[in-house]
Amino acid sequence: MPVIDIEDATPADREAVLALLADAGLPAAGLEQHFANAIVARRDGAVVGSAALEVYSHGALLRSVAVAAAERGTGLGVRLTEAAIARARARHVPALYLLTTTADRFFPRFGFTTITREDVPDSVKSSVEFRSACPASAVVMRKPLAD
Repeated sequence: MPVIDIEDATPADREAVLALLADAGLPAAGLEQHFANAIVARRDGAVVGSAALEVYSHGALLRSVAVAAAERGTGLGVRLTEAAIARARARHVPALYLLTTTADRFFPRFGFTTITREDVPDSVKSSVEFRSACPASAVVMRKPLAD
């Protein structure tokens, strides 16, 4: 089976990432402004997974973690999440935040814990995901990264 590489997304990957998000039922709103901080998983040149960071002054939003249906259950979501966390650490982001309606049992393995929206810094809450793309019922999670 061919190896899956995880690498920076390129502008040419935009449509494939948007298709992955649509297939996974994840919002695409706001991603365009942060696409430079997106990563993709690629098998034989095809995008089969994605993750992105929206970096703000007091933290970053982990978003768009999606895996193609044929690759689900292979650990690719874990690899993408770990790669995004590593990139946030390399950028000295103090904490990662995320919103989820379906994966609140997936992210605790990486050190994410459930918090309230009030616990999120205003700079992160300014994201489109917090303002409008994700429902108010979404679970909010945080992973501290500062030492």
